[in-house]
Amino acid sequence: MTFVAKPLLRHPDLPKNGLGLTRRDYEGAISTLCAGCGHDSISAAIIRACFELDLPPHRIAKLSGIGCSSKTPTYFLGRAHGFNSVHGRMPAVATGANLANRDLIYLGVSGDGDSASIGLGQFAHAMRRDVNMVYIVENNGVYGLTKGQFSATADRGAKSKRGLANPESSIDLAALALVLGASFVARSFSGDKQQLVPLIKAAIHHRGAAFIDCISPCVAFNNHAGSTKSYDYVRDHNEAVDALDIIVRREEIVAEYEPGSVEVVVQHDGSILRLRKLAPDYDVHDRIAALAHIQEREREGEIVTGLLYVRPDTGDLHDTLNTVATPLAALGDDALVPGAAALAALNASLR
Repeated sequence: MTFVAKPLLRHPDLPKNGLGLTRRDYEGAISTLCAGCGHDSISAAIIRACFELDLPPHRIAKLSGIGCSSKTPTYFLGRAHGFNSVHGRMPAVATGANLANRDLIYLGVSGDGDSASIGLGQFAHAMRRDVNMVYIVENNGVYGLTKGQFSATADRGAKSKRGLANPESSIDLAALALVLGASFVARSFSGDKQQLVPLIKAAIHHRGAAFIDCISPCVAFNNHAGSTKSYDYVRDHNEAVDALDIIVRREEIVAEYEPGSVEVVVQHDGSILRLRKLAPDYDVHDRIAALAHIQEREREGEIVTGLLYVRPDTGDLHDTLNTVATPLAALGDDALVPGAAALAALNASLR
């Protein structure tokens, strides 16, 4: 993987956040992706979200698999922890890391090939176990590293750059995440930062599996007439279910909103997600209705974007396993090694 460092010289008057850091402090190496790649726009959205949330970079762990999308963690959060796993296995690594140190913010970046093909089983278990992480799929419908073959998310009938039509049905990862039990499901478009940045912020504050399916056109192999994941097609067929903003709670701030104009979702961690709903009958708390809405609009050739579903009573894998509040990585030997007597008792209980 090519690594190109950015120059250390920077303007002294760059805006700073509450930690005294500039946006440059949340960047990584110079991108080596194709010029105009949607993945770079997603990286920029992640940088902006983390900068505006005043997140300490060293409290973030970014993980990925294999593919163009999985290269992108090199291009953001250069001061964060990072782990580039093998193809399709990022969710398992994220699960293990989260169980070992629950105090970090886990950001998993994957692609449609990495998550919808070889890693589909890994994706499924991360969602159903409600692993506390932000899971972003940079979805372009092709295998960009191997010259543009259709991926599992490519729509039936979509045409390749060579003019061939995809004969197979597609996997809708957002719909699948809803079925599997993810507690936060959203879809966005790499070219819509006004929507994507608030979604990433909300996902970071959410406790549990927060999944964002982000349509990200491949300018080299999937940005032509006939593609259903090109810039032009997504812009022409995008139906946003809401306009988004996020407000992090501060004790000294009190806000009131007109009934019916705003849906407020209060997270257990104290953050507040504010949704300006364009469709008055859309309920972000109804999982079944969200799934039906995705399928109904798909029949009309439309791509639904925005916050599709959120479960207010959030929990995560640590609640299921009843783990201790102290991160396992911070426990000493006296807590982690109970001794021979405890091991003998455990073995006896299994006989």
